[in-house]
Amino acid sequence: MQDVLTTMAARGRIADSTDSAALSAALASPMTLYCGFDPTAPSLHMGSLATLLELRRFQMAGHRPIVLVGGATGLIGDPKAAGERVLNSRDVVRAWVEQMTEQVSRFVNLEGPNAALVVDNYAWTAQLDALTLLRDIGKHFSVNRMLNREAVAARLAGDGISYTEFSYQILQAYDYVELHRRYDCRLQIGGSDQWGNITAGVDLVRRLTGERVHAATMPLVTKADGTKYGKTESGAVWLDPTLTSPWAFYQFWLNTADEDIAMLLRTFSLLPLPQVQDLIAQAEQAPAARLGQRALAAEVTALVHGDAVAHDVEAAAQALFGAQARQGRDGLEATSPGILASALAEAPGRALDAAEHTGAVAAVTVLVASGVVESKGAARRAIAEGGAYINNERVESDEQVYTSADLVHGQWLVARRGKRTLGWVDGASLAQ
Repeated sequence: MQDVLTTMAARGRIADSTDSAALSAALASPMTLYCGFDPTAPSLHMGSLATLLELRRFQMAGHRPIVLVGGATGLIGDPKAAGERVLNSRDVVRAWVEQMTEQVSRFVNLEGPNAALVVDNYAWTAQLDALTLLRDIGKHFSVNRMLNREAVAARLAGDGISYTEFSYQILQAYDYVELHRRYDCRLQIGGSDQWGNITAGVDLVRRLTGERVHAATMPLVTKADGTKYGKTESGAVWLDPTLTSPWAFYQFWLNTADEDIAMLLRTFSLLPLPQVQDLIAQAEQAPAARLGQRALAAEVTALVHGDAVAHDVEAAAQALFGAQARQGRDGLEATSPGILASALAEAPGRALDAAEHTGAVAAVTVLVASGVVESKGAARRAIAEGGAYINNERVESDEQVYTSADLVHGQWLVARRGKRTLGWVDGASLAQ
């Protein structure tokens, strides 16, 4: 068996664990482990992916992962310091459970000798009656200890906490008991913010079965300055392509700060650690080349959205900003319409009005309408300085015009000022 704990430590992916020597010894043989994900949104996000990939690494090392989807705990909500969660309806949570089950199944192997399982804790939690919960399970929990949880303490110092959310820890701990009884599960992993919940499960397994099981947590993914990673101006980085487009997803990783790239490669790359370390060394030697960012963006986009989509997104990036941009309109036409649409959606632009042209539109009008310049005067200056492009071809004169024959994929004129300032116009009215 691979020494997965040593590799995790080298990747900087262990925050806390129960008896590390005993856990290391137990992992010398195949072990069943689990991690839980609550459906509190219609999709998993970047932080969820970090933990899913740890399950994947355990499986690659010969262990059997269980992905627990919290159809029951998702109806309650893990307490957060900021305030009471909104209780979503059963129908909403059920729909999110179905979406999440499909998502998580892509990151673990569901076939083979150590095939992963995806389970829903609603299967056993729904069978619990009140007396069993209070008498047989609740009696093993110290209220004093539960009050010491950071999120609970913060809420008690503010507006208080409902009994519903206060009881969440009991339900999560009981998941460990059921998974241990049903599948001989002996390790739970999760983010470092779950340490209290996870160790409560370890303790409950011991009290109810007499067995000793294990726990390990991973650091939350944070930037070099300590702030939380995975947020953009538009919100979380989702794994669902309808919430975060593959283009925006790829660009998020591509725009990683140099000081964060080593941590992110160790966390999110499934390449063997020596290859990751070599890539980090190359990136540090030539940061301007952004080798680490490009490798990370390509690998994670392929993991989440598939090889074909990742290839299309990379091609779009090259067509808009890279080597293919020198190929003129042909490079843009080689990019699939869907991916190009998602790329342009991240840039300013608007549809041309028929009043702005008579079947042909001036370059100056395109540059202003696309948002790459603020005025016609600025457009003329950009053209005179040689920094204005339409469809990846330099605009040579402010008298240059474009017709429907110039539309990329029969729809867009793609404008650019300099190397990075991108915009577009929808030229459907040119064909009318």
